[in-house]
Amino acid sequence: MTQSLTGKLALVTGASRGIGAATAKALAAEGAHVILVARTPGGLEEVEEAIHEAGGSATIAPLDLVDGDSIQRLAAAVEERWGTLDILVLNAAILGSLTPVAQIEPKELRDVMTLNFIAQQALIAAFDPMLKKSEAGRLIAITSSVGAKPRAYWGNYGASKAALDTLVTAYGEEVKNLAPIKVAIVDPGGTATDMRAQAFPGEDPATLKSPDVVAADIIELISGDFETGHRHVVEKP
Repeated sequence: MTQSLTGKLALVTGASRGIGAATAKALAAEGAHVILVARTPGGLEEVEEAIHEAGGSATIAPLDLVDGDSIQRLAAAVEERWGTLDILVLNAAILGSLTPVAQIEPKELRDVMTLNFIAQQALIAAFDPMLKKSEAGRLIAITSSVGAKPRAYWGNYGASKAALDTLVTAYGEEVKNLAPIKVAIVDPGGTATDMRAQAFPGEDPATLKSPDVVAADIIELISGDFETGHRHVVEKP
């Protein structure tokens, strides 16, 4: 079977579960070596083991993305070992509380924005030189519909995703004439993940798409050609 990403190096954040884990496994199945990033070593080890058992290759990198220094250390290690990064998937995020804007706790606002927005800029800055060395760099950011269409009680999370969308799209515009990097924003829609269960605790996960469906769309996007800045909405099969 032909693997579309043989020889490519990919890095996926939030790779210990959900969409991140499914995407990492799908990338590995297509021949990419995948760097798995998340806070929980146990979850990363499970994903790494699944990839290896399926014949793929992966490296785990347990770290907290809120720690900016850890991102710099990771980037330095990746550059020293591989030199080039072909695919960066920005998936890690937290939901925070669903609450009226006037009642958002300042600490929680900072926590959500730090991971969902500030850490994403730090990742882009750290890996930009390596993406520019790739013959076909791809940056995929996982977003949410509430970033484009505000919803009551979702102000904190929605604002972080709106900021991410703007940041990533601006980066795409900045590099499109400098390097063969293409940027896309992926809105997975309703997906059976832990975050979805946190937001909708009474919802039947069987009515939602699997993270594997989202991962398959991401692989198709990365493996093909698209206009940089493309916003892709994953439809339920």
